[in-house]
Amino acid sequence: MNLYTFCVFFSGLSFLGYGISYFTGTHMKSEFKRFQLEKLGLLVVILEISGGLGLIIGFWLSKPLVLAASGGLALLMLLGLIVRLRLNDSLWISLPALFFMCLNAYIFWVVLGI
Repeated sequence: MNLYTFCVFFSGLSFLGYGISYFTGTHMKSEFKRFQLEKLGLLVVILEISGGLGLIIGFWLSKPLVLAASGGLALLMLLGLIVRLRLNDSLWISLPALFFMCLNAYIFWVVLGI
């Protein structure tokens, strides 16, 4: 397994897990309340699940799907990072958004072949 393959599946499965946790737990819902973005919670979760599925399915079927999914997830994490910075969250709390933004930007970059 090469680095690209690992990154695609790690990110895809992580976002599926994050998305599912919105429905099975209270932590993500409470975070959206803290961000004062409750109304966007379901949309963000749908985008996370769609992105995760896009990475995994696209790995076998369609590079453009991987490109769209990784680009969308990188953008979503950039926006999440901006929200956390505006709330003065610590670097430690903001680190997952930064990590997944960079991870998906890497996937996007590899698929583009830059």
